[in-house]
Amino acid sequence: MTSRTPRFYDTLPLASLDGVSGIAQPPAASHKLTLDSPAVRLLTDFTVQRAQTILTSNTTDQALNVMKQAGVRLLMVIGPDGRFTGVVNARELVGGRKITIAMQQHDVPREEVTVDMIQTPRAQLHSLSLEQLENARVGDLVETLKAFGDQHVLITAVDDGKTIIRGLVSASDISRALGIDLEHPPEARSFAAICQVILGHDL
Repeated sequence: MTSRTPRFYDTLPLASLDGVSGIAQPPAASHKLTLDSPAVRLLTDFTVQRAQTILTSNTTDQALNVMKQAGVRLLMVIGPDGRFTGVVNARELVGGRKITIAMQQHDVPREEVTVDMIQTPRAQLHSLSLEQLENARVGDLVETLKAFGDQHVLITAVDDGKTIIRGLVSASDISRALGIDLEHPPEARSFAAICQVILGHDL
């Protein structure tokens, strides 16, 4: 048995905080976004912030619990092979008619409805490329998304020759960035409604 050479560490000198009264703050609110701000600043980047995922085999109750714990309103759905298959959002999990339809179609009680039964499959989703987002303004993003009325849009990028989901932009992030109160008016929860509030015209 070989003996290890003992390592010696220094005791670091501590200083008194007497006279220290300031506390570091994040960048000032002067960074508030406008319609002319770069749209990429609204990106939730999955290379920085891990994507919240759920398996197709999980129940809708399990998915809702994951959302509550993570503080998100959208989960990326992953199949048994680890591949992205679609998304499920909070609206579909809380009193959504998709659950009722799934119960009828599969003849199962509510607690047995799985994420796979109610997810929005990837073939039905829309996306923007990271390159498009990097060359766009917030106003461009709002104008583009008003036609769809979704609460989230996925952002794609090419990684090692394959297209992957790089991140997302949410309606709530746009609302906060532009200073729109999500509760007043309550309709400003979707991209379409946000556009009406910001741009001042019907869709």
